[in-house]
Amino acid sequence: MKADKPLTSRDRQRIETRRRIIEAAVATFAERGFHGASTREIAGRCGVTQGLVTYHFKNKDNLWRRAAEHLFATMLDGIRARVDRGAPHEPRSLAREVVRAYVLMAAEHPELMRFMVQEGSVDDERVQWLIEHCERMLYQSFGGIMTLAGVIDGERPAHHLYYVMAGAGSLIFSIPALCRRLTGVDPSDAEIIERHADIVARLLVPEV
Repeated sequence: MKADKPLTSRDRQRIETRRRIIEAAVATFAERGFHGASTREIAGRCGVTQGLVTYHFKNKDNLWRRAAEHLFATMLDGIRARVDRGAPHEPRSLAREVVRAYVLMAAEHPELMRFMVQEGSVDDERVQWLIEHCERMLYQSFGGIMTLAGVIDGERPAHHLYYVMAGAGSLIFSIPALCRRLTGVDPSDAEIIERHADIVARLLVPEV
């Protein structure tokens, strides 16, 4: 079996350029939605030419898909890593850790809620693609863990609990200016983030 060839400086530059474009695209699509964003604005945001965006991603639709994949992969990888560090075996403790991990990742990536609000209000081809390639895995994993924890039943179905987690776990970080003005609380404060994660986790998976 041949060893992988070492990356050249050109390879590393190409990877770094793609990363910068994707991160700029995530932020721009989260702020403006697909129709409001432009590849020119995304290029300017990360300091490259529009031609370079087209070279790497061909068109805005393909860039939007790669941005969505990147955002959800970042969230899922972060949730798994946080849960694996604690790795509780008891199902309810595991379920609480999963919810806590989601909230902590939502605090790190407030663009997730903004992205979903921008793209989830119109039932079009992009919403279907987003479900099939990104969100269904998160939803099904959540449902499986909550079922094992015994918190899903006729009064608390998976779809309600999933959106309680998504809304309660993300909104405070997605509208920080309003939160600060209204409550005097800074949602970027580490203590507030941890407390919010604990509250949402125990709301969804109460102590028996």
